[in-house]
Amino acid sequence: MIFKDKTVIITGGSEGVGAATARLFAEAGANLMLVARDKKKLEAIAEELRDKTRVEIFAMDVSDGDACVDVFKKAKFEFGRVDILVNNAGFHARGRVEAVGPAELARMVDVNLRAPIVLSRIALPYLEEAGDGAIINVGSLAGKVTYPGAATYAATKSGLRSFTLSLADEYRGSKIKVGLVSPGPISTAFIMDDMDQVSDLTFSQPMSTAEEVAQTLLDLCGNNIRDQAMPARSGFLTTILGLMPWLGRLLRPSLERKGQRARKKLKAEVRATREAEKQS
Repeated sequence: MIFKDKTVIITGGSEGVGAATARLFAEAGANLMLVARDKKKLEAIAEELRDKTRVEIFAMDVSDGDACVDVFKKAKFEFGRVDILVNNAGFHARGRVEAVGPAELARMVDVNLRAPIVLSRIALPYLEEAGDGAIINVGSLAGKVTYPGAATYAATKSGLRSFTLSLADEYRGSKIKVGLVSPGPISTAFIMDDMDQVSDLTFSQPMSTAEEVAQTLLDLCGNNIRDQAMPARSGFLTTILGLMPWLGRLLRPSLERKGQRARKKLKAEVRATREAEKQS
């Protein structure tokens, strides 16, 4: 797909995967509507990219239904069209279900599942008016397996995967592409700022960069893939474990030990980097 002068709405667009995706779309000449709760962070990434393309920001909570309607109206007013929606915003309250408060459980459902469904519904008439386009959702490999310690998060990502693939079937044969990228762990603040709370299972898998996930998002807009797991090896593993949960329970202790070693190594690397920065 050629992105020049297309309009892209990116939720969670102020940092991490969202910001990396915005940078790639900006390089490709797309107009950007960046959405997140933190207005200052949005302003910072917008200022960075405005010498490359047209950028507008919309500070909002994706669980606010009225704001979801308004952001599309603003994008249409500013740019004249909407072509691509990237549902990237996410929330994870880590811990066993009994240890997580009801409000946080509900917020995971609202941000990770309800909001992408609502935003996709709002997007569709705009994409149809534009004549083509794409809705790309950011899932997780956690949505393909049983995941103790992240049951609600995994459930929301599993639901998002089911919604995305079902919507893709509804629009199969049309000019609207619906796709899902399901990464394993990503080296962003989502994990790196909370390493002690992240599960050992998470660290047992290879880590992708925000830039790698962003490139996959762009590729999904124009290729024939509906569900892209990454890295591919982890995607294969989660597919097998999803089909055979008993095997996952059997392998879990060894995977957790692997994750503990990986976490220890990663924390040492972070400490070394911070020490080097202090001395420079």
